Amino acid sequence: MFIPKRKIILTGYRATGKTLVGLTLAEHLGLEFIDMDELLVARAGKSIRQIVAQQGWGQFRLLERDLLAEMVCRKDVVLSTGGGAILHQDIWNLLRQTGLVVWLTADIDTICRRLSEDPNSSAQRPTLTDSDIYAEVAQVLAERDPLYEKGSHLAVDTSNKSAGEIVHIIETALGDDAFLRAVEASLPKDPIYC
Repeated sequence: MFIPKRKIILTGYRATGKTLVGLTLAEHLGLEFIDMDELLVARAGKSIRQIVAQQGWGQFRLLERDLLAEMVCRKDVVLSTGGGAILHQDIWNLLRQTGLVVWLTADIDTICRRLSEDPNSSAQRPTLTDSDIYAEVAQVLAERDPLYEKGSHLAVDTSNKSAGEIVHIIETALGDDAFLRAVEASLPKDPIYC
């Protein structure tokens, strides 16, 4: 059942602000916050880098898919999904029916700058392509942007905005009945029930 005011799903590439915006938004709305990458790491007892090094990207994606499936019927939550969660289209389409999906975007330069300024970024996440960071971001965005666009209800460019400004945009959308009716009208006529 579509419950946009009780479940917000944040998607987007790394370094677009999903964790900071999610924490702030959850606090504003009085909802639980779940960072799915952090939860996956806690359950596995290993970093994403360790999971990938020991078991490969395929195993990591399976763990990510299983966790995403668990979230379909969660309520009263703001979810910060991993950048690659959008690849699980079968589960994503179900998740999209149960809450408002917000795609946080940023330009390549901003993403690369944020990644280079984050001392934990390379330690936590292995490379996806073995290319330099700019080439990797460009390649992955080219592959995923169509999925993010198709799988989201609202897009917010975070390049030159504070977390507070982004949260305000999302909260404004949640208060816009015409927007929410349009979103609900775009969903399948046979909704899932949790």
